[in-house]
Amino acid sequence: MNGPIVDARGLHKHFGALHVLRGVDLRVAERELVFVIGPSGSGKSTLLRCLNRLEEPSSGKVVVDGIDMLDPRTDINHARQRIGMVFQSFNLYPHMTALGRAALERVGLADRAGHTPGQLSGGQQQRVAIARSIALEPRVMLFDEPTSALDPELVGSVLEVMRSLRESGMTMIVVSHEMGFARNAADRVLFMDGGAIVEEGPPAVIFEDPAHERTRAFIGQIQRH
Repeated sequence: MNGPIVDARGLHKHFGALHVLRGVDLRVAERELVFVIGPSGSGKSTLLRCLNRLEEPSSGKVVVDGIDMLDPRTDINHARQRIGMVFQSFNLYPHMTALGRAALERVGLADRAGHTPGQLSGGQQQRVAIARSIALEPRVMLFDEPTSALDPELVGSVLEVMRSLRESGMTMIVVSHEMGFARNAADRVLFMDGGAIVEEGPPAVIFEDPAHERTRAFIGQIQRH
């Protein structure tokens, strides 16, 4: 049994007086899809950004695919090529066209290679953002609320791409409110609150029979909406 492809231990993050991550441990196996849910401000996005050092953890350890991400000797730009990241806003350059045909094919947009972002719908832009990330052939993909800026009818196309990535064996850590997708596609769901992982388990357990009161309250609130 190989070790985890992502191994984060004792992650703390302070923004001034704000203690955003409080000793988070996260291990993700190769080809696993881990879904992170929780209320706003629980530290979900900060956790993702600490994994690829877009945010500098205040303390702790992060190893991705055998690379110590926090070692000062680590070439962080080289290391980041192994970790694709897709953001809430598409972060595309407005003047660049969407070249990279093989990657575009994988997201169903091979016919849009000559288009600039302004010529694409939000769902297409987000799929281009995913294509850009997979063009580097990363070992792990991080998704930070990839559908929350999209109109509801465009969400499905992005989730479809994520589903096909999952089937191709990509290791994925997803922060999202798409609970239906989490139920159907995730191997494991983590519930975060107050900067800590409160509970984790298979989707059926977390959504149907959570052990922790805070998880129950959060799931109950979502299901009422």
